[in-house]
Amino acid sequence: MALVEINFDGLVGPSHNYAGLSLGNLASSSNAGEVSYPRAAALQGLGKMRHNLALGLTQGLFAPLPRPNAAFLGALGLNAIDEAEPAQRRLRAAAWSASAMWTANAATVSPAPDTADGRCHLTAANLVTMPHRSQEWPDTVRQLRLVFADRAHFAVHDAVPACFGDEGAANHMRMAAAHEAPGLEIFVYGKPGGAFPARQHEQASRAVARLHGLDPARCLFVEQSPEAIAAGAFHNDVVAVANERVLFAHEQAFADPAGTCAAIRARLPEAEIVIVPASAVSLGDAISSYLFNAQLLTLPSGEMGLVIPLEAWETPSVRGWLDGHVASNGPIRRVLPVDVRQSMANGGGPACLRLRVVADPATVDPRFLLDEARIARIVAVVAAHWPEQIDPLDLGRESLARSVVAARAALLEMLELPELA
Repeated sequence: MALVEINFDGLVGPSHNYAGLSLGNLASSSNAGEVSYPRAAALQGLGKMRHNLALGLTQGLFAPLPRPNAAFLGALGLNAIDEAEPAQRRLRAAAWSASAMWTANAATVSPAPDTADGRCHLTAANLVTMPHRSQEWPDTVRQLRLVFADRAHFAVHDAVPACFGDEGAANHMRMAAAHEAPGLEIFVYGKPGGAFPARQHEQASRAVARLHGLDPARCLFVEQSPEAIAAGAFHNDVVAVANERVLFAHEQAFADPAGTCAAIRARLPEAEIVIVPASAVSLGDAISSYLFNAQLLTLPSGEMGLVIPLEAWETPSVRGWLDGHVASNGPIRRVLPVDVRQSMANGGGPACLRLRVVADPATVDPRFLLDEARIARIVAVVAAHWPEQIDPLDLGRESLARSVVAARAALLEMLELPELA
């Protein structure tokens, strides 16, 4: 097999809105109630996919999940909403959430070189900490089993039991000499007790490692810094990202930074660990700019590139550090800013928008792989059908619901995906 890294981006759904549902996500909370622009958001995401495709990378797509989710509300006994009850209005907003666009939370992925049976394993994330995300995994796993239907090469697992919160690849990193080589899988968990919830439970991570048949000697279970969670790093990928032999992290990412780095080097001697000191980039600047919520990628040239949001490039401390790193011939050789402002305003940067899967593209359902012509057709559907804007006060209106449902149906028809209709 020709194993390569495929980045599967979630297309921003037509119900994209700013309802402020994500406790501990500062961007989501601060923009609650603002008008969103679903069409612009989806086009920005497609622009990032097109940008990465032009770099010579393999690019995939996940379709939006069905929204509004009437079954979710029905299961809560909310077939009708009492407008005088804020809790009921909030649950209705949850049923409209387009948060599945952040596919870093779709699943945890272990490539074939790491697993006992030589298949790529994916476990859907249960996302139980946040009500608006807890409804996602059954539809997510249905799509995963379609994308990765070749059982000779893939195993797709249901979410781990909801007694342990699991937020997927956003709290998982893999390091290896190369994508196709056996790797070190790093699971990052949080401990409860702070002002904001710790979304990844250690036992969920350990369950995923067992389900995937990983060698315990090639796994690390690392506690995220409580300070980082309290500052708004609701997932590890807000303060750390890894790619092949390189770990790129903030000084305050982990509860035991020295011990974590030592354990990585002991298991992967070729590891290059790039730590950004708080004296150069404060934890606040790192989180608000989403410097680490970036795509750290191996380019066809063999160099590593860092796809960052414009917000990071526009933050003086961040840009200064990046310029210095590149000038000093560090492992990150190219910095590639992209515009994903609509996603950023709801708390998701370039890394949130993609799920990394190391696999042979020939084993993946081709309807989920992109080329320039396919992106152009998706852009046309979005331009024609996605709502231009949504005020959170409009959620629940029947005319908007019909528009959102019709937009997704038009996309699925173009993608020839009747199984997801």
